Amino acid sequence: MGQGITLRAIETDKYKRLVAEVFVENRSVNLNMVQEGQAVVYRQYLKGCPQSKDSLLQGENTAKQQRLAFWNQANPVMPWDFRHRATQKTTSQAIQPQQQNNCDPSYPDFCIPKNSPDLDCRNISQRRFKVLPPDPYGFDRDGDGIGCER
Repeated sequence: MGQGITLRAIETDKYKRLVAEVFVENRSVNLNMVQEGQAVVYRQYLKGCPQSKDSLLQGENTAKQQRLAFWNQANPVMPWDFRHRATQKTTSQAIQPQQQNNCDPSYPDFCIPKNSPDLDCRNISQRRFKVLPPDPYGFDRDGDGIGCER
């Protein structure tokens, strides 16, 4: 907090978001996050950062070998695959009924895989479903036990 940052723009993605390297002083925030397993390397953007390409790939490989954060999952789903699947689910069918052991028990009416990142009501087709505490995705905003009411 309170520190200045420097952005080095790489490009703008198809959603018009800025893809950039972020620095605090001379430290790469991108590299730190990748090394800690808090972020993954989007290889399609590496051509825009030739100075840090090798460091990012090595950092990701080390985090993967040490099973840090994101890489500590049995079958990690890359963010771009997760978003693609979430889009398919919302446009084609509801998330499947809870049948697997990997389903979050907070949502007994259907299966949401445990530790799914970046999930909110816009990502699922289900509305007005039962929610049990602790509600890790915050689907039950008013605390009445019913998720995605609005």
